[in-house]
Amino acid sequence: MSENFAERWAELPHLLSGHVLLSLAAIFVGMAISVPLGIYAAPRPRLAGGVLNIAGVIQTIPGLALLALMVPLLGGMIGYWPAFLALMLYSILPILRNTIVGLQGIEPGVREAARGLGMTETQRLWRVELPLSLPVIVAGLRTSVVWVVGAATLATPVGASSLGNYIFAGLQTRNWLSVLFGCVFAAGLAIVFDQMIRLLEIAARTRRRGLAGGVAIALALVVSLSLLPVLVPTPAPAATNSSASNAPANLAGQTISIGAKAFTEQYILAALMQDVLEEAGAVVERRDNLGSTIAYDALRSGEIDVYIDYTGTIWATLMERPQAAQRHVMLAEMTAWLHTRDGILTLGRLGFENAYGFAMTRERAAGLGVASLADLAAHAGELTVGGDPEVFVRSEWIGTRDGYGLGAMRTRAMDSTFMYGAVRDGQVDLISAYTTDGRIAAYDLVVLEDPAHILPPYDAVILLSPRAAAMPGLAEALAPLVGAIDGDAMRGANRLVDLEGQTPAQAAAWLATRLGDE
Repeated sequence: MSENFAERWAELPHLLSGHVLLSLAAIFVGMAISVPLGIYAAPRPRLAGGVLNIAGVIQTIPGLALLALMVPLLGGMIGYWPAFLALMLYSILPILRNTIVGLQGIEPGVREAARGLGMTETQRLWRVELPLSLPVIVAGLRTSVVWVVGAATLATPVGASSLGNYIFAGLQTRNWLSVLFGCVFAAGLAIVFDQMIRLLEIAARTRRRGLAGGVAIALALVVSLSLLPVLVPTPAPAATNSSASNAPANLAGQTISIGAKAFTEQYILAALMQDVLEEAGAVVERRDNLGSTIAYDALRSGEIDVYIDYTGTIWATLMERPQAAQRHVMLAEMTAWLHTRDGILTLGRLGFENAYGFAMTRERAAGLGVASLADLAAHAGELTVGGDPEVFVRSEWIGTRDGYGLGAMRTRAMDSTFMYGAVRDGQVDLISAYTTDGRIAAYDLVVLEDPAHILPPYDAVILLSPRAAAMPGLAEALAPLVGAIDGDAMRGANRLVDLEGQTPAQAAAWLATRLGDE
């Protein structure tokens, strides 16, 4: 068994448990809202139309956007609750619609017959109308289950554990086994639940209570098994002899949450910090695959204790400063702004910069006679630039586009996993590369000069939440990382994952041996 497969298999109980509990909780609560609302609205056509329109509007919001919207609505909270609320809203429409359709589809003569037998309105509902409409309602539940189980894979960027962790991390690190794990188990889970609900649909149609009871027992068993990884404590990892830190073991008993954004470098640095803190005695939790603003909001609210960000990202995105500044000025102003505004401590720079840089193949740049961003203006109408989905709405691109006259250039957003291959293969002319990415050298790309200095510095910095900043020993444990990682070391670690197939944990162990090297 390969190490990669063993690691993915070891992660499965926790991720599968999180996915099942998140999906089922959202579906059960959505059903508890939808069925009573549908019963009340069915005999009132105007109300029925209104609630279905509202539910339909919610359903048209892309799943990832709905999940992301929950984070600011909950005051920066990440993890289970924003994911649960979004998926619960997502589950409502098919159940609500089928409840209304099923009740409205009952023949008027059936209702008249029930009245003729002297049944009250409540008796007609429970003894006649709901039993007759139950197959239609269960069919809506079946649709909802498939939707929610699939959409739950998108909960990863808001910090909720799900099978989507496999997919997001696998895409960023080019670990296709991880992507396959996420796809196979998510699809398998959807099929299992779909077949369970299909049996309930048959039981409702044929009035077979025994079959319905069997499905209920099977579902209870699935929920019980899913709770095991949550209820059974995970043994604390043994201390290692890593050279990543000389910190004393003064964090014993402390639980520290590390956040990471969704790209290779962040996974490696989070793994490195995890090694350092576990050596100091801490119990570490990881929240990977977070978006930039979600990671910061989580730090501010205390949902995570520490993560690594970049000065240019905070300067342009959070502080909304339109003009770049000198490196030391930017760091000083950013440090003061973070502490004054949100009580966040900037522990220090790691020692390298991972900037946005616009890169082309050496052959393409030579063919166009391009050495800097200023040279692109003469060819802008002929060129296409690729970049991660975030970059084209950021001030860095807007400033570059307007400052160098690149407005005629076509943009093409894609996952950062694919953009280096896209420029290498000529599918785009240039990309918004990350300057510590090992694929720049491997694919013989050149990063174009920025003569107007529009792009700000992007020094990697360690940020601590207000709670973590006051935690005795935490800053001391992480202090050996400050100034200890140069650009060559970080590029080497990224290359191990992106091009040589190693895991972020392996790359972090390699990086630990290079700390402080010149």
